[in-house]
Amino acid sequence: MKEIIHTRIDEIPRQHDKQHEAYEHYKRSLVPFGMAKQCAVSVYEVPPGKSAVPYHYHIKNEEAFYIISGEGILKTPSGERQVKAGDFLFFPANENGAHKLTNSSKTELLIYLDFDTSNEINDIEVAFYPDSGKIGVWGKGINKIYKQSDSVAYYEGE
Repeated sequence: MKEIIHTRIDEIPRQHDKQHEAYEHYKRSLVPFGMAKQCAVSVYEVPPGKSAVPYHYHIKNEEAFYIISGEGILKTPSGERQVKAGDFLFFPANENGAHKLTNSSKTELLIYLDFDTSNEINDIEVAFYPDSGKIGVWGKGINKIYKQSDSVAYYEGE
């Protein structure tokens, strides 16, 4: 990126993602992955009763959320807690940073700013999904999700 970005959230088109019944969101990419060398910034709008993404943690990428409006339930390794507009959340890049944010309202959107470091632009990034036993691998042309139980022997296929 060679220039400063100056935009308004309402000028960015909303992208709708609903690939699973429990997960749905609208996303506005203020700084899309790949535009900057080290970060990505988006605004998420999560409908009532839904989550944007499953419970997960990263090995390299850190994440920070600022709740703009609404309220939700944040699941972490230490349990669940209520979050609301004005709360700031930081997730370190390790198993202690595991998180899932679910909109707890019955009528209003949960809207939050999501700031991510983006190591997969220049390297490999791995995310773990403890509830489903999956592992995600991104970067260097890889964009895959695997079941951890599908492991193979080190020399298989050699």
